[in-house]
Amino acid sequence: MKTTSGQKIKRGVFAMAGLAVLVLAIFLIGNKKSLFSTTFNVHGMFRNVNGLQVGNNVRFAGINVGVVQDIQIKTDSSVNVVLTLNADVKKFIKKDAKLSIGSDGLMGDKLVVIAPGGGISNEQVDQGQQLAVVNPLDIDKIINKFTKIADKAGDLVEG
Repeated sequence: MKTTSGQKIKRGVFAMAGLAVLVLAIFLIGNKKSLFSTTFNVHGMFRNVNGLQVGNNVRFAGINVGVVQDIQIKTDSSVNVVLTLNADVKKFIKKDAKLSIGSDGLMGDKLVVIAPGGGISNEQVDQGQQLAVVNPLDIDKIINKFTKIADKAGDLVEG
């Protein structure tokens, strides 16, 4: 069975389309992970990361500016979170900026929020610098406390 020139053209077009889809996928994934742009790292030491995961977004002024690169447990009460940020936002992040953990929507993914500095220092953040953190509220402790209060209130009403 011989292949005709029409079949060869169809195979070539199919191969080129597959290659174009592969290149587009690599570009989109690389763009999300900041593989094709200049980046720098900063980190912060949290007591509790509340479900934060590697790959989650980092926001500054409501704009996604990077990703969570690594999460490491350092001691029983501290967790180091390494952030990879786009180099074009470096001039806006000061040495006294603060990191906090928020959520994307009501039940959304966790993310790191960078609060701008500039109050004490107007110097730009350096590569690998540790930034101050605002530790998140422990919702489980708050719920337990309210449960105990409700139980005591119930005992008072009954007694």
